[in-house]
Amino acid sequence: MTWKKNLLSLLLTFLLTTLANASDGAHPGNLPPGWLVLPFIALLAMIATGPLFYPKFWHHNYKFIAPGLGILVAAYYFIALHDTHAPVHALAEYISFVSLLTPLFIASGGIMIRADFEGNPKTNLTLLLVGAMLANLIGTTGASMLLIRPFIRLNRDRISPYLIVFFIFFISNLGGSLTPIGDPPLFLGFLKGVPFEWTIVYVLPEWLFAMAALSVFFYIFDSRNKKDLDQVTTYYSGRYLVAGKNNFIFLGIAVLAVFLDPNIFPWIPSIEIQGTRFSFVREVIQLTVGYLSFAMAEKRVLKRNEFSFDPIMEVAFLFIGIFLTMMPALQLIGEFATTEQGKAAINTHSLYWATGFLSSFLDNAPTYVNFLTASMAKYGLDVNNPEMVRAFAAGTVAGIEPGTLSQIYLKAISVASVFFGAMTYIGNGPNFMVKSIAEFNGITMPSFFGYLVRYAIPILLPILFLEWIIFFVIL
Repeated sequence: MTWKKNLLSLLLTFLLTTLANASDGAHPGNLPPGWLVLPFIALLAMIATGPLFYPKFWHHNYKFIAPGLGILVAAYYFIALHDTHAPVHALAEYISFVSLLTPLFIASGGIMIRADFEGNPKTNLTLLLVGAMLANLIGTTGASMLLIRPFIRLNRDRISPYLIVFFIFFISNLGGSLTPIGDPPLFLGFLKGVPFEWTIVYVLPEWLFAMAALSVFFYIFDSRNKKDLDQVTTYYSGRYLVAGKNNFIFLGIAVLAVFLDPNIFPWIPSIEIQGTRFSFVREVIQLTVGYLSFAMAEKRVLKRNEFSFDPIMEVAFLFIGIFLTMMPALQLIGEFATTEQGKAAINTHSLYWATGFLSSFLDNAPTYVNFLTASMAKYGLDVNNPEMVRAFAAGTVAGIEPGTLSQIYLKAISVASVFFGAMTYIGNGPNFMVKSIAEFNGITMPSFFGYLVRYAIPILLPILFLEWIIFFVIL
């Protein structure tokens, strides 16, 4: 535990020093050199390849590598660029990001659902659709951790890898497209200034089409599964049991706290740094909820769920590196987007496919922010200005036809970052968590390329192509 204490002390000292000096020597207009993007590229490359090709080394060292690269980039900003503005924004958003994911993960881990139903196409599809809707309320991570074990138990006599793959499609990714709580990219957009209700207003048709198309594919697959592993007639009572119900209250509090945004409600206490108001009330409430939900959880439920802090710790370590190392990429992309060449390259179709491709093989959260930055910079807007982000989302930006183009840009980025995250195991955080739990339960999951070739390309990619044709070409 010594390394954890030392690293935590280092990060806290780094954060406090940054905040204490935030108003001195800030030169946010200084552009970083192009080579400073290399730590970001290296980190994303290791996140993509580490669990696959050198898992032992990565598992033991990611907690040093990710924060270390982030601190190096931040140090360059302080020493060479004399810029504390960008690191302060990055750290504030990181704290808000982790403060939401942590209570959702912990509280859902203290809930156990046991359903004594027969695993058949109708029952399974119902659970997947309910889980997809639930993902918008407690996040794809929370819904995945809450439902993957009941889903496996439900199909204990006919379990097959395709069931887990569709679970990843429905609940770990596409389901959480309607609210900022649903998926990390959308929450980052909310932190930047995208209104909370924006996605459900503008992405609902795309979500309904995706759910309908996936449902058809799943029903065909599941109807062909006639396997009965134990070859014994099983009696199902049709009853279900939910243990740890108190944790639903904690989940509700964590979700409601999201709305305590000082940029929307000026009466909420906050810290103003370099012209931007950062909340601390919301984060304190959410982290307190996380602690209480674990402290008050039923121990037998945690044990039956095999609850561990490892997944959320991995998210915390990786994302502090991501948030800090992606600062140069955001600034340089924003600068490129203001050039004539950049403006010509940015359109609805390039945003959809470029965001989607990178979200498939890299983490979809920084991909979302990168392309939001580029699309806003095309019109001279700053992604770190909440008022400008809200104007972009509303389609009320000077130089854009009112109510249309900027909203289409944002829709393309939002849909692609979330939907394409299901194309690989590494597209979204819950994907690997679900895969690990399935393998722990004895399910032989397809390899990285097996998942891509057998399921993602023949099933998911045609749906994503139709989404593009219908909603971004025809309509």
